[in-house]
Amino acid sequence: MNLISLVSRTKLYWGLIAIFLIGVFGSPISSKGNNIFLSYGNLLDVLRQVSTTGLIATGMTAVILTGGIDLSVGSLMAICSVVCAMLLTVPGVTPSAALGVPTTALVALCLGALITRFILLNIQKSRADGDAGRDARLDTTRGLVIPGVVGVILCGLSLWYLLPQVETKFGVLGVLLVAPCVGLLFGTINGFIIVAGRLQPFIVTLAMMVTALGIARLTAGQNNAVLPVYTGSNATEEFEILRSLVFGVVPMPGLFFLGAVLIYGAVLRFTPFGRYVYAIGGNEEAARLSGIAAGRVKIATYAVSGLLAGIAAVLYVAQYRQGKPDAGAGLELDAIAAVVIGGTSLMGGRGSLIGTFCGVLIFGLLSNILQLHNINSNLQLVLKGAIIIGTVLVQERNAGDILSYLRLPGGRAAQKETAAAKRPSQETSSL
Repeated sequence: MNLISLVSRTKLYWGLIAIFLIGVFGSPISSKGNNIFLSYGNLLDVLRQVSTTGLIATGMTAVILTGGIDLSVGSLMAICSVVCAMLLTVPGVTPSAALGVPTTALVALCLGALITRFILLNIQKSRADGDAGRDARLDTTRGLVIPGVVGVILCGLSLWYLLPQVETKFGVLGVLLVAPCVGLLFGTINGFIIVAGRLQPFIVTLAMMVTALGIARLTAGQNNAVLPVYTGSNATEEFEILRSLVFGVVPMPGLFFLGAVLIYGAVLRFTPFGRYVYAIGGNEEAARLSGIAAGRVKIATYAVSGLLAGIAAVLYVAQYRQGKPDAGAGLELDAIAAVVIGGTSLMGGRGSLIGTFCGVLIFGLLSNILQLHNINSNLQLVLKGAIIIGTVLVQERNAGDILSYLRLPGGRAAQKETAAAKRPSQETSSL
């Protein structure tokens, strides 16, 4: 039983190992007799290609753990890619500058105030004992004045740093600051409408998906279906660092992905916020009754999802040398698929980021294997869809229900009919 339990708990890793071994033994051989799948360059390409989806799947994991869904991340990545590309290549007061700079200032103001108030409140709680600590409140000075001052200072610093770049062109740090803030703002709007309006996340994020796509097209302009970014030509040469190899070993996008998984994974595993996320996904009403601010936690998960979509957009622009309004088309589905393959339940309350990490790698390795064998791209979509359905059926243990509907041997309905047929004969024999 212990062995069976161990295999059940580690089934995700066995799936990753199985996909990897299929790639190894089924790989084409180069003209020099080398295994193409195992080549260092190919494995680096896999990590580089999954990084964008991986970042979005990282944010999506916490959203799904709360029992929600975010269909807008693809469009959020698109609008952030347009903002990033335009800031890099077009000087002056452009639509991207008009959207990005005030948004960054607003985010700096709000985050500065909220984080300062959070720190002061926890200091107050640590100084009190027992129930007094749980019921601690801040006075006006520490609850409003000091956080407000810190927020205003951070807002001023962000404007001091960004406004001079508007008249020239933005650098690497500038776009890494502005694009994620744009994504964070839209993600926060998602969460606020869901919580305050008591609406289904599916409806709200679907509406945001359409809205963000329209804003992206308006920002890019009717004549700019694609905004090319050529480092050293129309954009700063320093932007090339975001597609380079760190110490010649790990691609920079992969480093961002790994960092996001480690940091957010630690937050979900070791902090009260992470425990609140799982509690809300398990039973939101019970979490509310236990004193958890479920609304704030849900808003935070959608905000982080938008933030990571903005970071993914910057890496997308660096990797593909362009920003465009349809950059993230369908990416939300890939992210959801990776999360589900990684073992996170769509009902919420169960899953982990290490599972999402494995799910992203499984998805990436599968795509790479199919591409190495020159499988038709349309057939690849069919195979991926079938694998996703099969994975969810196994994880939710609903395969027996499928058999029962089909009336196949081994199905639950067939077993019940057999048992029902045996009962009369047994009763007759007993009489």
